[in-house]
Amino acid sequence: MRWPAGLLTFAALAIAPLAQCAGRLSQSHGANHRSLRAGGSTDVVARILADKLGTELKQSFVVENRSGAGGNIGADVVAKASPDGYTLLMGTTGVLAINKYLYKDMAFDPERDLFP
Repeated sequence: MRWPAGLLTFAALAIAPLAQCAGRLSQSHGANHRSLRAGGSTDVVARILADKLGTELKQSFVVENRSGAGGNIGADVVAKASPDGYTLLMGTTGVLAINKYLYKDMAFDPERDLFP
């Protein structure tokens, strides 16, 4: 199967910063939490990236979907997780920029609670 050049570029750019912090991550566990529904385009890209990250960092990545409220439920789980490097968010424009204007009572603030 031939991969589109744009997808490979995106994957390489996404993996590069994480590969630099591989020494700080435990070799026994990794997690990738996403906030959107299973089977969607974000899910597919996140699964591809989790596979590539697992190969590159030599550790397992568990892909977990927490859908609902436009992605806010999953993003809230990530925002409240321990900042230990085990929890990653496959965020979208909606979760990171738009939802704060659509939802009056969000349990987290993307600018304050999520760190790139």
